Parts: sequence; C-alpha cells; structure tokens
Amino acid sequence: MAAWECLLTGGSFEELIEAGVPRIVAGQDSDGCVVFAISPRLSTALADAEHSRLSDVAASRTQLRAEDGEVIDTEIAEAIVSDLAALASSARRQNQSVCWVA
Repeated sequence: MAAWECLLTGGSFEELIEAGVPRIVAGQDSDGCVVFAISPRLSTALADAEHSRLSDVAASRTQLRAEDGEVIDTEIAEAIVSDLAALASSARRQNQSVCWVA
C-alpha cells in the first residue's frame, strides 16, 4: 500500500514512514499476518481518482515491480487499484476506513 500511496499522492516512502503510515491495527503475532489501516490520504486519493489516473498509476506500479524482477500484468494491477478505489469510495460514503492484511 505504501507504494500505491507514493504513486497516487506524490509523497515519498520516507515521508510515509516518518508519518507512521501505514498504521498497524492488528497482528504482529507469530503467525506473520499484520493488518494495516490505509491512510486517510491514500483513501481520499483512491476515492477521488479518475479511471485514467488509476490506469496510469497501475502502469507505473507494474513498471516499478518489473524493475525489481517481479512481473505483474498491467491489467491485473489496474483491476487491483480500481477495486481498491471502489472500496475506498464505498467506505467514505459509509464513514468507514479500509484495512489490508499482509
């Protein structure tokens, strides 16, 4: 999520870490699963983004992952970020937040 936030908001990874983002809301047990809250800034950026912006961000994310040796299909990346944007938009309408598990 930090990478998506950097791409959508123009911030840096270091700024996110200094701001305590992403915030851990559960986990850190021996099973290795951790639940993070998506930052309000990322949630807003996702909910407000036009489809073309999400497509551009997905393409950028795909390219960055490829540079690290991980191949992700651009269509899959676009589907992920589009679904996440829809979730953020729905959560905002319901005055809720969004979390993710890693």
